[in-house]
Amino acid sequence: MAAVKGTPALHRRPGLGPPEVAACPGGRGPRFREQARLKARMVDRDTEAWQRDPTFSGLQRVGGVDVSFVNGDSDRACASLVVLSYPELKVVYEDSHMVHLKAPYVSGFLAFREVPFLVELVQRLQEKEPGFMPQVLLVDGNGVLHQRGFGVACHLGVLTDLPCVGVAKKLLQVDGLENNSLHKEKIMLLQAGGDTFPLMGNSGTVLGMALKSHEHSTNPLYVSVGHRVSLEVAVRLTHHCCRFRIPEPIRQEPEGAEAKSMPQRWPRSTCRSRQAPRGLWQRLQHRPERPPARLPGAAEGPTVGEN
Repeated sequence: MAAVKGTPALHRRPGLGPPEVAACPGGRGPRFREQARLKARMVDRDTEAWQRDPTFSGLQRVGGVDVSFVNGDSDRACASLVVLSYPELKVVYEDSHMVHLKAPYVSGFLAFREVPFLVELVQRLQEKEPGFMPQVLLVDGNGVLHQRGFGVACHLGVLTDLPCVGVAKKLLQVDGLENNSLHKEKIMLLQAGGDTFPLMGNSGTVLGMALKSHEHSTNPLYVSVGHRVSLEVAVRLTHHCCRFRIPEPIRQEPEGAEAKSMPQRWPRSTCRSRQAPRGLWQRLQHRPERPPARLPGAAEGPTVGEN
C-alpha cells in the first residue's frame, strides 16, 4: 500500500511490535540510536513484591509527573513531581519549577524534550527527601503505546530505574489504532469504573488498555506499560488511584495540611493541567529557569534533549 503523499511510510514487520516510521525528522540520527539503546534496557514485567499482591500490600508511595505548558507558548513550562501516600492518596511531597524547553518537538521523540526536567525532579527528591521516593510513577503520557514502543513513561523509567506507568488522555494512533467509529463503539460498551478493552495494533501486539477510570467518566484513559510493571498491574493501579477520571498523582491537587515537604517553586494551581494560565505565568517570569539535567546512563556526545 502506497503511503499518502507527505506522510512517512510505515514498515510493518510481524512480531516486532508497532510499525516504525521509515522517514521522520528524527531519522536514524542520535535521537533514534539513543532511543533504541535505552529501549534495550526496558523491562515490561513486574519486578516488585507489592505488584504480585492482589491488594498491592507493601505499596506506600505513588508518584506522578507532568509537564504543563503556558497557553500559547510551547517552549516554557512547569515540570512537576508529586508523591502521594497509598492507599490514602494524600500528598506527602511536591516539587515543581519553571523550565525552558529548548529542544524542538519531534513526533515520536517527545521524551528528549521533556524527560530531562522530570529526571532532575526525581534526583532532587532522592538527594533531599529520600524517604519520600515513590515506589512507582504514573506519567502523563504513553509507554509502549508509541511509534517505536518507547514513549515518555518508558524513557523516564529506564533513566530513573523506577517502575513507570503511561497514562494518556487521548489515543495515540499508531500501528493501525484509530479513534474511529469502531473505537467509539467499544468506549460506549464500558459501563462501570474499571471496565477495559485492549488496544491491539495491526502487528497483533497489545499496546495498552482503554480504561473507564471512574463511574461518571465518559472518556477512557489509555494505560500502557512504562518500565518494570506488567500491563495488568498498570491498569489496576491506575484505577485504584482514580477518585475522578484522572489519577490523583497526575491531577496534582495537594492538600496543604497533609503535605510534609512542599518546595514552593511554583504555585500548585498552575500544574493541575497541561495548560498554565498566561497571566499567572507572566507574573512569575522573574523566577529562574532551569537547564535540563544530564541524564544518568546517557551516551556521550549529544545529550538527551539535543538533536
